[in-house]
Amino acid sequence: MEIQCPHCQQPVEATATVAHCEHCQQDINLEARCPDCHQPLQVLKACGAVDYFCQHGHGLISKKRVEFVPV
Repeated sequence: MEIQCPHCQQPVEATATVAHCEHCQQDINLEARCPDCHQPLQVLKACGAVDYFCQHGHGLISKKRVEFVPV
């Protein structure tokens, strides 16, 4: 999934929770959302691993399936 800058609509480079737009030099906070119900996910961090949990009945969500959206 390609993430676009909400200011200039250019594609951005994303990490886990932040994206950086080279065009307008702004950092954009990202929120992890469930791909099934599109609700925010709970982020679980332990022993260097990051997992995502849907509190709306979808359980653990694979990092490959998480939707990251600008907030």
